[in-house]
Amino acid sequence: MRDLIFISHRIPWPLNKGEKIRGWNLIQHLRPNFHIHLGCVVDDPADMAHVQRMRGVCASVGAFPIDKSRQKFRALLHARPGKPLMPDFYHSPALQAWVDETMARIPMDVIYIYSVAMAPYALHASAPRKILDAQDIDSEKWAEYAARAAFPMRLVWAREARTLLAYEREAAAACDWTFFVSQPEADRFCELSPENEDRVVAVECGVELERFSPEKTYPSPFGDSAPCLVFTGNMDYWPNADGVIWFAREVMPKLRDHVPNIQFWIVGANPGEDVRGLACLPGVHVTGRVEDVRPYVANAAAIVCPLRIARGIQNKVLEGMAMGKPVIASSPAYEGVRAQAGTELLVADGADAFVARICEILDGQHAGLGIAARHAMERGYAWSSVLSKLNTYLKA
Repeated sequence: MRDLIFISHRIPWPLNKGEKIRGWNLIQHLRPNFHIHLGCVVDDPADMAHVQRMRGVCASVGAFPIDKSRQKFRALLHARPGKPLMPDFYHSPALQAWVDETMARIPMDVIYIYSVAMAPYALHASAPRKILDAQDIDSEKWAEYAARAAFPMRLVWAREARTLLAYEREAAAACDWTFFVSQPEADRFCELSPENEDRVVAVECGVELERFSPEKTYPSPFGDSAPCLVFTGNMDYWPNADGVIWFAREVMPKLRDHVPNIQFWIVGANPGEDVRGLACLPGVHVTGRVEDVRPYVANAAAIVCPLRIARGIQNKVLEGMAMGKPVIASSPAYEGVRAQAGTELLVADGADAFVARICEILDGQHAGLGIAARHAMERGYAWSSVLSKLNTYLKA
């Protein structure tokens, strides 16, 4: 078999972040045809416990812990005009040494760079095929942050957006193919980087249809029969925190005027003080880390995804739809999902629109929405289906 080095900014287990879910399924898809050599940094100390699991599926693994606070300081220390901060945040001398040694010892057929942040590790190395899986346009995310931030962070995020876009374009030009997780994201990058248009491809994310199945039942974690709305996602990711704070403060008070006992459950690890503080609001619950989100999703009246900033595709939307639940998403969260708004999920922007759509669901006006959502996922989002095109681009 051929050899492939997979350089990632996350260890792809446990499956508690979108990039981990995608990374794990990519590796599973590639295993039959490649000896996979996984090199990654680990920014959550708890994740080091899962290195052995990855050694069971990869030919070799180099996993190196980084400390987020130190890496932020390091990135600022190495800041230079025109240079983005993100690659320095993810830089590990130990991982660089492992990548160099591994590639010197084993001639790689494919270099798979998982995230633009990891491009410096192997961007200028040689192999018959070099892939950049950018996933999202990170520079666009920082530009959106800048648009919402106050001084002085507005200037910091705007600088990162400018410098990172230049680096994204440079990295794409140095690779044979650049992947994005949705067609809208790929199309937008082609607008921003027209010189790379002929080597940009959408390789979408999927969903585990058996794991997220409406046929499985779970005891309710909610404790009473009040209708519950659920949001799932890591709470140390600013767009998630921003979205749930807005929903709890702006939507829930209006919604409870119509449905006094309705509850909003924020299900996800690492909530900051601003998110934890939402639990003092009527009907709002903050769980922190849970072992399994499926009991919350399965017993929800609806899944809400009120993100005001979103890139790529939202796994939480795919998972909710796969479990046959009504999903109400904002336009940014809906973008990139190949599903029919109005019949397979609902789209709402603004507090009044969310209130209206949720009340419609509770009144039984969208009785077939969950079944249609599940069918949409079965039709086009099985991992085996969305990754089937991958092999074509890995051939030298």
